[in-house]
Amino acid sequence: MTTFHFKAVASDGGVRTGVLAAENEKSVAQELRRQGLAPVYIGLSKQRRFEWKAPSFIRGRRKDVLFFTQEMSTLLNSGVPLDRALSIAAQLTEGQRFRPVIQDVIRVLKGGKSMADSLATHPEYFSDLYVNMVRAGEASGSLGQVFEKLADFERLRDDLRSYIVSSMIYPALLAAVGMASILVLMYFVVPRFAAVFQESQLKMPLPTQIMLQVSAFVRAWGWVGFAGAGAGLAALTAYIRTTEGRLWWDSFRLRIPVLGDALRKAETARFARAMGTLVANSVPLVQSIQIARAILSNRRIADSLESVAQGVKRGEGIAGPLARTRQFPPLAGHLLMVGEETGKLDQMFNRMADIYDADTRAAIKRFTALFEPLIILVMGILVGALILSMMLAITSINEVAI
Repeated sequence: MTTFHFKAVASDGGVRTGVLAAENEKSVAQELRRQGLAPVYIGLSKQRRFEWKAPSFIRGRRKDVLFFTQEMSTLLNSGVPLDRALSIAAQLTEGQRFRPVIQDVIRVLKGGKSMADSLATHPEYFSDLYVNMVRAGEASGSLGQVFEKLADFERLRDDLRSYIVSSMIYPALLAAVGMASILVLMYFVVPRFAAVFQESQLKMPLPTQIMLQVSAFVRAWGWVGFAGAGAGLAALTAYIRTTEGRLWWDSFRLRIPVLGDALRKAETARFARAMGTLVANSVPLVQSIQIARAILSNRRIADSLESVAQGVKRGEGIAGPLARTRQFPPLAGHLLMVGEETGKLDQMFNRMADIYDADTRAAIKRFTALFEPLIILVMGILVGALILSMMLAITSINEVAI
């Protein structure tokens, strides 16, 4: 038997917390429902584990919104009134910066605004997709189901983003450590080695001479290189912030071998996931495209959706105009064509999102599988060349001594 910590909501709207011993989380949930409680959180007892909770600024807005959405889904589907559900969510949230946001949403809601309009007062937390989904849920009377779908959407999107970031950390760290090692050798190790030769006044082998010259150049002009790299990076960042620069940068990223394919598939998955969520909740197709366009991070792909929206307005459907943009994988157009023919466009969007989620993970794995050995090879060659130059010099000293 394992002891689980739980948070649940009673029929009067009050929050209950405690511990229960059971075989698994499902058994705890069943027991809580038998007692007339709606489970909000079930996990290992705090007495049985060490649990570090990152502060709100580390967890970020996405985590706060995800937890809020999950809590609202559980509460509303358990029959808790909307205003009471928001009050409970404000009590349960661990984000100190997010709690005032929920309280302000409650204030606006009590002032006569709809839930969607109340959330729209905080666009930094709730996107157009989120607000329009809630508006559709209010119109159809299925707000609890909408929050459930939004929770799934936010979780899947966050999982994919986390996978991409975590997959790129090791190659980036590997490259940084390799460059740092070479700089340490050039700045500190090689100069001391050069002093030995200068004192002995021996003729150095050619590789050793090249190594010492490179080291001297790096020590004398390295700061210029770092300053130039910093200025170039600042200029590039400023250019990317412009409309023209952002379009160029996003187009360039899509042309990078292997990585560009992964980025394109990630954007396709994000677009399909948003469209599937919106279309399933009866948001008009043209409006859905405009909302989904706003959440894409690649401007080249996002801008291509304008022609797709125009095609839909002309009655051409979505599959044909999407395929003509040539910004999405070919399979995407074929899947949507089948969805239009069968009348199950929302299901096909969700299916497409699942396919490209998996393809993105596979593409990222291929990129790291190629990039990591390449970094190791390049760093190995550079460090090996330095060591070989030193060994040749040491060998020449020994020969002279003999």
